[in-house]
Amino acid sequence: MLEQFRIEKVFDQLRHFALDHIPQLLQGTGVVVGALIGGMILRWLIIKVLSAYQHWFPHIWIEAILAKLSRPLSYLLPLLLLAGALPLLPLTPTAFEVVRRVMEILLTCTFAWFLIGWVNVVQYQVRKKHQLDKADNIRERRLFTQLQFVRRVVIILIVFLAVCLVLMSFPTVRRIGTGLVTSAGIAGVILGFAAQRSLGNLLAGFQIAFTQPLRIDDVLVVENEWGRVEEITLTYVVLRIWDQRRLVLPINYFIEKPFQNWTRTTSELLGTVFLYLDYTAPIEALRTELTRVLKETHLWDGRVGILQVTESKERTLELRVLVSAADSSSAFDLRCFVREKLVDFVQKNYPECLPLTRNTGFAESPHHSFAPMIDPTGK
Repeated sequence: MLEQFRIEKVFDQLRHFALDHIPQLLQGTGVVVGALIGGMILRWLIIKVLSAYQHWFPHIWIEAILAKLSRPLSYLLPLLLLAGALPLLPLTPTAFEVVRRVMEILLTCTFAWFLIGWVNVVQYQVRKKHQLDKADNIRERRLFTQLQFVRRVVIILIVFLAVCLVLMSFPTVRRIGTGLVTSAGIAGVILGFAAQRSLGNLLAGFQIAFTQPLRIDDVLVVENEWGRVEEITLTYVVLRIWDQRRLVLPINYFIEKPFQNWTRTTSELLGTVFLYLDYTAPIEALRTELTRVLKETHLWDGRVGILQVTESKERTLELRVLVSAADSSSAFDLRCFVREKLVDFVQKNYPECLPLTRNTGFAESPHHSFAPMIDPTGK
């Protein structure tokens, strides 16, 4: 009987508590829901206005904002309105402080995301304005290389500052941080020794980004591999090999070791084709054929197309064909094309000029008589 009385008393207290706090609960729920809905409506209006403006007056910046800032705004605007409406919540001072602290953390993280979105907007605008898919794209590759590196550094700084602000919002962490400042010099020296290779990579990345011995989409020959620069990060470079493999190298490799850059100042290249023919090969006829072959292919850019005898060996002549092309891929295809056409020309018209190995001797014949060999010594 006593236990039943206690249970009824507890339920009665809960009922009175709920009845007394229902208005406050409804007010708090209304404020939160209203702020969130208001933020979403505001974001919808901004996107609609920008979309309409983009439809009638297309602009790269508006396109970039719509593409990169739509999602961050979906979180930032509702949280901003909710933060402004916090004083309207019927909370005790302790509860209000907790909610305020949580809102500060959420706003810091969302604002950091919003700033990263602006970094992506700048990158989007630059990539739209400057295209890599053209013959002379050295200026664009130089710009993209610097942009990619600076973008990563800025994003790292934004994330670092956001984390610091979140941690420093807690009094305990703030006191610890103040104490750590006094030992920052010693810690910096220790970290410098411990992470000297990583710091070396980072400094090498800065050097490559601004001195640019290599750029995005440059054609390199590294470790006897031919490929294009696909990605440059803060610590490594990805090279896309011609057979679709990927060669990943630490970024300080390109500071410490030599490598070939075929597109350092221009993408134009000279290609060589070597032919080894008999001494009876008609040089002028081959030059005429080379001119005809080059004129019938779009791979040749018209700058250089010559044939020269560069070596006379024991059994053959070495003929070097020098041709020019707009880029490395075209140069390789042009070399193969010229080699095939000239070999086919020699096979069809001058087959006797192909390299021969001669064995010359005297065979016995009724029309020849041979004197016996005489020893020079008379024996």
